[in-house]
Amino acid sequence: MTMTYPGTTALITGASSGLGAEFAGQFAARGSNLVLVARRADRLEELAQDLRSRHRVTVTVLPMDLGRAGVGRELLDELAGRGITVDTLINNAGFGTHGPLVEEDPDTIAAEISLNVAALVDITRAFLPELLASGKGALVNVASTAAFQPIPGMAVYGATKAFVLSFTEAVAHETKNSGLNVLALCPGATRTEFFDVLGGESAAVGKMQTSEQVVGTALKALDRKDTPGSVVSGWVNRVAAGFAQRLPRAVTVAIAARAVQDW
Repeated sequence: MTMTYPGTTALITGASSGLGAEFAGQFAARGSNLVLVARRADRLEELAQDLRSRHRVTVTVLPMDLGRAGVGRELLDELAGRGITVDTLINNAGFGTHGPLVEEDPDTIAAEISLNVAALVDITRAFLPELLASGKGALVNVASTAAFQPIPGMAVYGATKAFVLSFTEAVAHETKNSGLNVLALCPGATRTEFFDVLGGESAAVGKMQTSEQVVGTALKALDRKDTPGSVVSGWVNRVAAGFAQRLPRAVTVAIAARAVQDW
């Protein structure tokens, strides 16, 4: 069964490029109106114009830095003032850092935790009542295959994504009889701007997927009669995540360290 979303609205964070832009395109193709949130107003407007033209949907652009306390309520109030209610929430905004923790910039680490964890929880909590009342959409939080084991060399990033996975699976169980589909999406290395921010592709593990493949995995999971609480994109990544959960913890940490460290 292919779910369609005519007459609904999807709020997508980190929507200016990569997975966020791909989610926007695929949800628009299924009939959903959109609210696109990211810092880069010019990129959002360009994407919005294209989607309006191709899919005849309503697209609202909100240029915003999400790494601030109380951003969930701020977003909710802004949309309420515009008469917009949200049926689907896709928490995609986030970034990673790479290197030994002792060499990381403390301010960058704080921003990483604020965006990857605090903002995601705050936005989820702010919009969850609307999502549950609608029962016609989904909650998708973008985690990572980094969630399945500690990552020496990406210690903070891996820990934030482990949080996202745990948090989302718990919320999925709490809301399992509500009609809302809740999903933690766990991509591996994906060809997006993520590695530009990270400083290169040295931390990429395995063959890169495209944004289209990763978002396609999420939509297939949402199309299922019983949407799982989490899904790993790509069969190689699924096998690796399975091994990471079965091998002794010390072994998985050592393997992860060799995979991402380049110093």
